[in-house]
Amino acid sequence: MNTSTILLVDDETDILEVIRAYLEKSNYIVYEAENGTRALQLFERVKPDLVVLDLMLPDISGEEICRMIRSSSSTPILMLTAKSSEDDLVDGLLRGADDYMTKPFSPRELLARITSLLRRAHPPQNQMQGSALNFGGGGLSIDAERHEVKVDGVLAMLTPLEFKLLECLTRSPKRAFSRYELVNLIQGDDFDGFERTIDVHIKNLRQKIGDDSRRPRYIATVFGVGYKFLVNRDE
Repeated sequence: MNTSTILLVDDETDILEVIRAYLEKSNYIVYEAENGTRALQLFERVKPDLVVLDLMLPDISGEEICRMIRSSSSTPILMLTAKSSEDDLVDGLLRGADDYMTKPFSPRELLARITSLLRRAHPPQNQMQGSALNFGGGGLSIDAERHEVKVDGVLAMLTPLEFKLLECLTRSPKRAFSRYELVNLIQGDDFDGFERTIDVHIKNLRQKIGDDSRRPRYIATVFGVGYKFLVNRDE
């Protein structure tokens, strides 16, 4: 039985009711907030497994709430927005969101996106490796079992999507992955998103592991193609 806790943040009560009904039917535990202040209070008290966050709120913007949550937590965040331009969506991802959906949306698709994000955040035990993988003389350590990444011994707070992206790249060092390949590897074949979002996630990932795009230690840009991981696993 599903015991994951979802925090819904939206000032439109009709939308909250519809989403709650779909999630509770799938046995999720649901909390609601109609403004940003209440959302932050509930987030601290409930410690949800995932946040569904509308960008347009009456007191605090969804972008700011996302930034505040991400400053101390890697909890998956799925943004809901009436803004449909690519720049608006990319801005949300830059602030730390894992995924987004534009309004109006299908509740069934939202449920599928939530399930996918939670699966990446908490992979089955049989998909995990038993020990940490080290790269760059131990400078970068990836522990799939604990879902942790350390840089020079310091824990890096990666979102589930960033962790999955790093895993994909390190699985085949020196191989150039196209943006399209990475979208499908981390989001699934049914994800209808912009390939440019990969650039945003790579930028966030580089910042968290202390990599410089101009002088990359770990992740290099392959111009006209995508990205590759530069370092082989330590023996």
